[in-house]
Amino acid sequence: MSGAVDQLLARLRKEDAVLVRVESTQGSAPREAGTWMAVWADALTATIGGGQLEFQATQEARELLAGQRAIDGIQRYPLGPSLGQCCGGVMYLSYQRITAADAPALQRELVAKLKPVALFGGGHVGAALARLLAALPFSVRWIDSRDGVFPDELPAQIDTEHSEPVQDAVAALAPGSRVLIMSFSHAEDLDIVIACLKRLRMRNDLPYIGLIGSKTKWATFSHRLEARGFTADELARITCPIGVPGITGKEPEVIAVAVAAQLLQSLG
Repeated sequence: MSGAVDQLLARLRKEDAVLVRVESTQGSAPREAGTWMAVWADALTATIGGGQLEFQATQEARELLAGQRAIDGIQRYPLGPSLGQCCGGVMYLSYQRITAADAPALQRELVAKLKPVALFGGGHVGAALARLLAALPFSVRWIDSRDGVFPDELPAQIDTEHSEPVQDAVAALAPGSRVLIMSFSHAEDLDIVIACLKRLRMRNDLPYIGLIGSKTKWATFSHRLEARGFTADELARITCPIGVPGITGKEPEVIAVAVAAQLLQSLG
């Protein structure tokens, strides 16, 4: 499964598009600032919220794409009776014609705006999660201590890293990273948790740390971490088991959905 950025970059190699961005909003609006969609001659990539607003923006973008009009500056769209939408707010949109030459800069810009996730573990659940997160508003740093565990082709939102020992990667994570720990061994999991807790002590910049496993696994880890001097308040920063409650399936894809939903909840 590829994310919207990946789809945009792939098609942009073959044809031009118009990038429509939500620059800002006032009041109630279907999408927030930073949202974008790419308008092609016969298709759309991503969405700015649907409805009459998106329909009108698509028409205007296609006129720009066809050279029938110019759109300068930021355009204001009241979401009221004139657009047949009852949100009641205002959205401000910008229009930019983009070509294959813009692809590298667009990739850097659009991926940089995604929420960073550090995913430790290239096993079945890790692979299912990476595929799912690439379709959500996350950029993924996928880390494993083993060579040859990552697929050859991955969406633009995913960067892979070989780290040995694996916990050394924690120090270089982007501030604000949400961390998912599901390596191939409990020993590695524990080392990664310790590295995350130490980083929290120093920088307190990892808003979510999730560890795959049962309550029994976490009880064992808790005793070992307490013996290393970590407090109950520090241990409370670790989520284990991970995933929203009530989803009981053990298939990798089911676990991935439950964990991705919990990550989305953590965005607040």
